Amino acid sequence: MSDTRPLEPDIAIASPDVGETELRRIHDVLRSGHLSGGDEVAAFGEEFADYCTVAHGVPTSNGTTALHAALEALELGAGDTVLTTPFSFVATANAVRHVGATPVFADIDPTTYNLDPEAVEATAESHGDIDAIVAVHLYGCPAPMAELRELADRYDAALVEDAAQAHGAAYRGRPVGSLGDVACFSFYPTKNMTTGEGGMVVTDDDVLADRLRSYIDHGRDDEGNHAVVGHNFRMTDICAAVGRVQLEKLDDYVDARREHAAAYDDALTETDVVGPVEPDGCRHAYHQYTVRCDDREALRSHLRDYGISPAVYYPTPIHEEPAYDDVDASLPVAERAAEEVLSLPVHPSLSADDVRRITVALTEYEA
Repeated sequence: MSDTRPLEPDIAIASPDVGETELRRIHDVLRSGHLSGGDEVAAFGEEFADYCTVAHGVPTSNGTTALHAALEALELGAGDTVLTTPFSFVATANAVRHVGATPVFADIDPTTYNLDPEAVEATAESHGDIDAIVAVHLYGCPAPMAELRELADRYDAALVEDAAQAHGAAYRGRPVGSLGDVACFSFYPTKNMTTGEGGMVVTDDDVLADRLRSYIDHGRDDEGNHAVVGHNFRMTDICAAVGRVQLEKLDDYVDARREHAAAYDDALTETDVVGPVEPDGCRHAYHQYTVRCDDREALRSHLRDYGISPAVYYPTPIHEEPAYDDVDASLPVAERAAEEVLSLPVHPSLSADDVRRITVALTEYEA
């Protein structure tokens, strides 16, 4: 331990950056009296779709409802099988169950923590009939979409991007959100941009977009009839107004995350801690800067001694959660990752001194 150990308050794992511009926009919406279903929501959907270079953006109440609505729009339900990763937030699989479909899990790549295409192929072959693949761009690292697209086409399955952590990431020159049949984002406060709570579904498919808009608004059609049994998954104009401001800042936010990540990469070169990778052709958005370590608790304790608050995403693979105790699966790569990963603060609100403190702590860690 360095004798210059800081005494400042903890460096938090996340710190939403909401400023005066967002506050003014919220005030404008409140004064307008039009708080839901108005022009702000429509504009935010269009602007976010443009950012993702797709035709349609449908704002929702949160990232989970975005996933749920996307699967409903794909007309997935009872009797259908959706293949996804066990190493994600549980909402990824919960959305599958909410539509009545069955989630099955394939193991992950040990370096990116995303779906391993070979494991996806083996799992699909063993199940015989896969109706959709939900690929999570975990921690902001794009999943191997070319291989997953080929597999989805082979099995005549829909390809869904769970991009809840990947705003601003890119794969082979294309923004995340433009790579599957439909993509879903979250704007929870810890994400790369926020609306407080909120989500977005983006797609190039006109039919899917119409189904999405109907489903999130109680199944309402263009004539005002309730044509299907839908939900109220609508975003408020207050959230959309914040999102429009945040979207203007997103590229700067991601640039800052990448700069911090590069500093951490340098600090890890002389340690036994394994840092994240950025696959060839990918732009990592670093929603989390996630390392792995044989003795995670020792590293976590060391970082806390420096006033740094790391976090574990995720300590339990989905198939081992109590709600999924009916799932019989052996997924050793995901299970080991859950025992070893640790995420460090990388958000754009970090000061230069914060980044220095984190790099010093990493440099001085001894296993």
